[in-house]
Amino acid sequence: MPLNIDWQQILLHWMNLAILAGGLYFLLYRPVAAFMDRREAHYRALEEEAARKRTEAEALKKEYQDQLAAAAEEIHRHRLQAEEQAAAQAEEQLSQAREEARRIVAQSRIDAEAAAAQTRLSAQRELRELASEAARKLAAQPDADPFETFLTLSEGGGDHAGQ
Repeated sequence: MPLNIDWQQILLHWMNLAILAGGLYFLLYRPVAAFMDRREAHYRALEEEAARKRTEAEALKKEYQDQLAAAAEEIHRHRLQAEEQAAAQAEEQLSQAREEARRIVAQSRIDAEAAAAQTRLSAQRELRELASEAARKLAAQPDADPFETFLTLSEGGGDHAGQ
């Protein structure tokens, strides 16, 4: 034995080291590695689930925003349509009111013309009656001045015509 090396002791130490390493591998390293792998898989699954839910939430948010924009556009379109309808109805009512006013004015003119014509006819009738009465009275008084008699009758004749 040179250098005082016992190969048998070295070999036994190597065997003890191999058994110790193997035992530690099976008793500690493998369970810890398996636990770490499961833990990593679990957190990866949680992360993937969170990413999937985030993507779904963003898609849902985008869909809701699109629906809100569509609803806002629909409201705007309905508002414009209602304003147009209101303006059209107001214009129609205004034109109906103008037409009614024209009709009333035209009817009033017709009524006024008819009243004026009636008044003229009545006045002409009264004048004829007065003239006829004056002529009768003049004819009944042959000795009086016709002009003076006419003036007298016409001044007082209004009272007789009303009877």
